[in-house]
Amino acid sequence: MPARVSEALVLRTYPLKEADLVVSFLSRDQGKLRGVARRARRPKNRFGAGLERLSHVRIEYFQTETRELVNLDSCELIQSQFGLVSDYQAGVALDYFAEVSEQMLPAAEPNEKFFRLLLAVLESMRSGGTGAAERAVNYFSLWAVRLSGWLPDLHVCLGCGSVLDDPDHPERAFFSRGQAGLTCAHCRRALGGGNSWELTAESRALAAEMLRRPVGQVAGAGADLRRFLVQQIESHVERRLVTAKMFES
Repeated sequence: MPARVSEALVLRTYPLKEADLVVSFLSRDQGKLRGVARRARRPKNRFGAGLERLSHVRIEYFQTETRELVNLDSCELIQSQFGLVSDYQAGVALDYFAEVSEQMLPAAEPNEKFFRLLLAVLESMRSGGTGAAERAVNYFSLWAVRLSGWLPDLHVCLGCGSVLDDPDHPERAFFSRGQAGLTCAHCRRALGGGNSWELTAESRALAAEMLRRPVGQVAGAGADLRRFLVQQIESHVERRLVTAKMFES
């Protein structure tokens, strides 16, 4: 059985038996896979630091049709994220990227655009600068929702279809949990208006800018935009994201 060699990003690892690890990873060519790294928990192992969270690696593995888990043979480290873990917010951002990727991506479906998205936000965080983690989380969230086909129109009311960004009659926009889009103030009141939040015109403009520009060329602000995107993700994966709450705290 020939070995496969793939460029990959490690998402998570789980202990297995006394010395092994189950590794969830996103490969560039095969999508999200899970495999067993034999004896990876021993002090001396052939994987080294390559199985750390969101390490960018070149991984060799064996895959058979009859088994769900592949067998990992070796792992060559291309880029570590070790320099980011000393900063708490950056560390939580890494956990957020991994959790969202784990929850959103189906198994064994190639998604090179998502792979390149992760590489881009990780590079932007390593470059540092003011608000690097917040900018990366916002950008990643928006594009993760977009690439999954879950991003609603941010310029039209879900209820009445009115244009929210009409220059002559600009409308305030609101969102609530479980609602797949934005509503104007009138429709918000008609729907009860409880437990809803405003998505400001500035944040809607920021989202439009993020869809046009690389991550390094956009601002990091927009907590309301981040809340909206997290709720869209949670609605579709049908579970709350642990790391989203941690990032806000």
